[in-house]
Amino acid sequence: MTCHVAHIAGLPNVDLLAMLIGTSESQRLYQGSLQPLFAPPKLGHGQNEICAAARELIRRWLDEELHRECNLTTPESVRDYLRLFFAGQEHESFVVLFLDAQNRLIATNEMFRGTLTQTSVYPREIVKEALRHNAGAVIFSHNHPSGVTEPSRADEMLTTSLKQALALVDVRVLDHFIVAGATTLSFAERGLI
Repeated sequence: MTCHVAHIAGLPNVDLLAMLIGTSESQRLYQGSLQPLFAPPKLGHGQNEICAAARELIRRWLDEELHRECNLTTPESVRDYLRLFFAGQEHESFVVLFLDAQNRLIATNEMFRGTLTQTSVYPREIVKEALRHNAGAVIFSHNHPSGVTEPSRADEMLTTSLKQALALVDVRVLDHFIVAGATTLSFAERGLI
């Protein structure tokens, strides 16, 4: 399928997907949503690698953009990046975005990895990493493979504890996101930070 770049933007999702994995696979997979592309593999081996490569290229592009020019001052500015970061993960993990004084991304680190339902987080390790990066601020995020974004009482207490620990070394906590598939929850928007 040959298309001019301007024409590609006008194509329906199923046709764009067909350009990557073929018409029959795209029609089988696409059911009105692109969400299956970000779920655990359901495609054949070759198609799965193509979709995984496309996701990784998009994630890397967003990472470059965040490093180059984006300030992460609003919840909307990080949602897409975090959704891609956690796409398809079947275990919980706790990620920290380390920012400079102007809220530009310095690094994204998966600090802790857990099971399907929980992750142990150690504030001391996050403080050490913030100091190592000379971060002025951080954004926390973790995923809920269960698909439910609602924060637990433990999530709220952990965020408070981390915020207090980082305040001792003058590192601001801007937000904490919970990602569950395509859905995200921002603690800042909920008034929990």
